[in-house]
Amino acid sequence: MEGIRKNVLERFLRYVKINTQSSEEGEGNPSTSEQWDLLRLLEEELNGLGLDDVNLSEGGVVTAFLPGNVKGADLPTIAFIAHVDTYPGTSGKDVKPQLLENYDGGDIVLQGTGAVLSVKENPDLAQYKGETVITTDGTTLLGADDKAGVAEIMTALEFFLKHPELPRGPIKVAFTPDEEIGQGTATFPSIEKFGAHVAYTLDGGAEGEVENETFCADTAIVTFLGKDVHPGYAKGKMVSAVRAASYFVGLFPEESIPETTEGREGYLHPIGINGDVNKVVVPVLVRDFELEMLKVWEAKLEGLAAQTQERFPGLTFSIEIQHSYKNMRYYLDKEPRAVTLALKAVTEAGIDVNLTSIRGGTDVSRLSEMGLPTPNLFAGGRNFHSVNEWVPLVAMEKGVLVVFKLAELWSRETF
Repeated sequence: MEGIRKNVLERFLRYVKINTQSSEEGEGNPSTSEQWDLLRLLEEELNGLGLDDVNLSEGGVVTAFLPGNVKGADLPTIAFIAHVDTYPGTSGKDVKPQLLENYDGGDIVLQGTGAVLSVKENPDLAQYKGETVITTDGTTLLGADDKAGVAEIMTALEFFLKHPELPRGPIKVAFTPDEEIGQGTATFPSIEKFGAHVAYTLDGGAEGEVENETFCADTAIVTFLGKDVHPGYAKGKMVSAVRAASYFVGLFPEESIPETTEGREGYLHPIGINGDVNKVVVPVLVRDFELEMLKVWEAKLEGLAAQTQERFPGLTFSIEIQHSYKNMRYYLDKEPRAVTLALKAVTEAGIDVNLTSIRGGTDVSRLSEMGLPTPNLFAGGRNFHSVNEWVPLVAMEKGVLVVFKLAELWSRETF
């Protein structure tokens, strides 16, 4: 349909220029005040389009409702969801997108730094020769994760209203904060109040991807307690929790860390060493696609901590396990149409489908566990969380088409 490409591009460029980094250290919901700028803009735009029940909650979740236009049977309500925040580890302030129209297929110089986005390291670039490619300028991330998804949903809503010939059942939309820090559903409405039967996040990568699995995720908080004395008189007395923690991390097997694992392989990932000689805390991410394997990984972790204790007599340790989320597959099986219709929608949109898993999780996992089956769909971006992030415009256009197809397919289904 004419105008989709221009619309989704204009929206995307408008949204990425708003700094919406979330923060692990932030207090409240959202974790940063800047996220409100985009949330309020989306509230304003949804009202401007004329959607029903537009609401921006105190916790920073924007929701709205678009009635269906297919008469007859009691149709399921479906939802489309994206998050507004960007990764806290890479600057999202003063994003300056580079727009390469009729891309020549070669390496791309990022004008802010002179760094090169090479085809050798990004082989997907080659397939977009002649298309429009959007990159960062090398000084910040781009924000396609997940403002590409936000732009695609908003563009689809506008076109639904301009083109009543597009069949659809009832549609809910939601835009969430703080997904990047694992808090995207912290203030989400109750599933009963939200009122959708299934949902789709547009938060994936290359066009064609439909993701029906995530990791199961725990965080192990490993605490080492040592004994501090004056270092001048420490012989035979001091037990350094700092040295012990360093030794502990060094014991992690090479085949058990993120840097060496892929596909369906799980891992242990120490993400910090915080403390002093008396006490050090080492948080460790524990990930696997199978829930029972988390216990295996955690037993391995306890063994490494015990080995550390043997190496440092007088050291004590404790491990606290915090549950984060489960593989969404366990919940998607309860409504198989959520995935089968997504695969069909991608195919009918003329895109090669790729059913795959996410080596990550959060919103889709937690929403599914809460009772809202939620597969993840592509949004088009590459190199998320990086100053080398980029997105092809045609991928965002195809994301909009998949929304149209899903709405049409679900308009033929009943409870």
